[in-house]
Amino acid sequence: MPTQEDARTVARFIHALSGGPEVRRKAAARELAWRDPLDSNELVGHLIALSRAGWGPASCALSDFMAALEQEAEHIPHVASLRRLAHVQSLDTVADLFAQGPAKLEMDPDAAARADANAFSQSLGHLKQQARLTRDPDTLSRLATVSNPTVLRNVLINPRLTEELVVRIAARRPARPEPLIEIWKSPRWSVRHAIRRALVFNPYLPPETGAKIVPLLNTADLRELVSNAALHPALRAQASRLLAEGNGTGPAAASPIPRHRGYD
Repeated sequence: MPTQEDARTVARFIHALSGGPEVRRKAAARELAWRDPLDSNELVGHLIALSRAGWGPASCALSDFMAALEQEAEHIPHVASLRRLAHVQSLDTVADLFAQGPAKLEMDPDAAARADANAFSQSLGHLKQQARLTRDPDTLSRLATVSNPTVLRNVLINPRLTEELVVRIAARRPARPEPLIEIWKSPRWSVRHAIRRALVFNPYLPPETGAKIVPLLNTADLRELVSNAALHPALRAQASRLLAEGNGTGPAAASPIPRHRGYD
């Protein structure tokens, strides 16, 4: 089983990689893929504990591991068994990452399609091209409201897009889940705290995705999440457990985390 020092070594390796979020995400997926599933769970559990303790490299690496679990699942052979085994191992903060079920609120797909049709008469191909290339902020803002995820995918790579607009898209209600998931998958925008927060606090975000974002939030966000009855119960319970671990009342408290020179 990997130790906390093993997790530190992995975190330093992932944190030091050049090439951007995609390279780090794939490296995290490879770490999970070659390990025994029990070891994979232990590693992720240590990274969560180290991140909650405030160790910077673990916080950065944890973001890459969460993205890997969301986007690289097909390359992790035993990913389907991680949740079950995490329960067997009593690794609750790891089991929480695999929340399932519908979002707290859901928008009817037919209603979303009708809203798109009423707002835009152009073909899907034209909308995608316009979303990617337009220089007009008003046009970009209008295109950001389209529920079709392929249009939003192009909005997200438009160089004129601002963080303020992405936060508005992430917080928009009612919303289909597909555009929200596209934001979480965006290497450019999913690393921004304000955007992560807007996604998690949107009751239209599926818990399967929200559960990968919750461990990346700060303590104030977690406390607010716990107290927000409008959000999914699984995410609120997850936030509560992370707060307990960060306060030294969870499982990690049994083995104090040493401070590491150079990252204190």
